[in-house]
Amino acid sequence: MRIAITSDIHANLVALDAVLEHAGPVDAIWNMGDAVGYGPQPSECITRLCEFGAIWVAGNHERAATGAISTDEFNPAAATAAQWTANRLAADERAFLDALPETRIEGDFTLVHGSLRWPIWEYLVDFETARAHLSLQQTPFGFVGHTHIPMQVTELPEDRQGCELHRLADGDIVELGESRLVLNPGSVGQPRDGDKRASYGLLDTDARTFILRRVEYDIASTQKLMGEAELPHWLIERLAIGR
Repeated sequence: MRIAITSDIHANLVALDAVLEHAGPVDAIWNMGDAVGYGPQPSECITRLCEFGAIWVAGNHERAATGAISTDEFNPAAATAAQWTANRLAADERAFLDALPETRIEGDFTLVHGSLRWPIWEYLVDFETARAHLSLQQTPFGFVGHTHIPMQVTELPEDRQGCELHRLADGDIVELGESRLVLNPGSVGQPRDGDKRASYGLLDTDARTFILRRVEYDIASTQKLMGEAELPHWLIERLAIGR
């Protein structure tokens, strides 16, 4: 199977469509959450993912958009965008988002937005969090999102840290071998690693590989829609700098 691995689309339909075109024919889409929030087209992104039959776990922005969690822990711009999103979702869209699980297992893969210790909130960015996550991961491999930064975590039981963390760049190929792994495909709609291109991954379960890919998209088009929606200025600016 050839599977597109996405995360943190953040209502950026232009970026999502660029990723889907770049990926070409796929057998499935697995999305690690936060398809809504920040961006100007939440309903359109929900529809597009559903058209492709995407398998999907909830992130903090899905939960905030339906009122399942408060935005007290959000920064002011994120809270404003979450409320804007909530005001524009139809009842059936809210019900759909509410029904999304926070974790799921697909064969050898565990899917979660943040970490298995704190599924919608924890950022998997350090050794301690990675070890805690791996201790709860019952499958050989896992996918996470939330950080907006592509990353690979490799379990190394004999190492002092217990694992190795490193960032992934466009074209990096990860072999799915004997070591347990956690992979982050980065963000489709709001990258934060200094590279403004949309980020996603391609999983080939037959070749047992994961490839990180970056894609140019029409950032100005999304920025224009955000401006028309009067979304916070910083959210608009950051798309062009990948921060």
